[in-house]
Amino acid sequence: MSEPMRLMAVHAHPDDESSKGAATMARYTAEGERVRVVTCTGGERGSILNPKLAHDETILADMPAYRRREMAAAAEALGIEHVWLGFVDSGLPEGDPLPPLPEGCFALVPLEESVGALVREIRTFRPHVMTTYNELGGYPHPDHVRCHEISVAAFHAAADPEQYPQAGPAWEVSKLYYDVGFSYARIEAISTAMHERGLVSPFDEWLERASRRPERTVTTRIRCEDYFDRRDEALRAHATQIDPDGFFFEVPRDVEREVWPFEDFELAESRVPVELPEDDLFAGLRRLVA
Repeated sequence: MSEPMRLMAVHAHPDDESSKGAATMARYTAEGERVRVVTCTGGERGSILNPKLAHDETILADMPAYRRREMAAAAEALGIEHVWLGFVDSGLPEGDPLPPLPEGCFALVPLEESVGALVREIRTFRPHVMTTYNELGGYPHPDHVRCHEISVAAFHAAADPEQYPQAGPAWEVSKLYYDVGFSYARIEAISTAMHERGLVSPFDEWLERASRRPERTVTTRIRCEDYFDRRDEALRAHATQIDPDGFFFEVPRDVEREVWPFEDFELAESRVPVELPEDDLFAGLRRLVA
């Protein structure tokens, strides 16, 4: 038997893994592949976004510990492995002018330190493929932008034995992808289908704003509708961040399965020949590994 393929998904905060590429990860683990999520921060500065828990004193007393338990439950729902990179949430700065980021937070840690930490995880797990965020962070949270920066740097550094020699033997990751969870085509298709059924779409405002921005290039679509339930279970596990009656659950699942049974990715770099479009993050690799 050939060894399992290995996928590493690098995320900024606990809950990001459940809203970006979760059904794809659940599919691959169900098929016998190994998937490891690396979470850069503990989400310590996250607010309670679920109004049902907004005044829960137990959570407010120890938010970091609560979010760790949520992450463990989400990992179990998806069948993934999980590690913490160990940095502190930067928080989302608000105001005009924006306040400075808190001292010692992830976005201010010297790149050499945070890249080195991720290089160690790459060389330990030896993934064939990595996923992370694009250069905009998916959205401009300082931790998401930093997550992109260290992921790209570590993708290159992990393959170079002269960089971070203390982090273990060099390992070359074959492919790097960006999550494109909110591709314009996906949101437009789902929104249109909801209007055709006489339903209110949660995406109308988003589509108006998105029409004025350049669209990301989707190179890879993973069919994963059989794993939407596991994705939803993982989302609900992050109870402080996800309202079970809120945004993530406003699209009926039968509509989503019919109209867009995929998750979308953008191939950023590849060290193996590829043929686009793809329907597998491991495309071009399975025979090489076998």
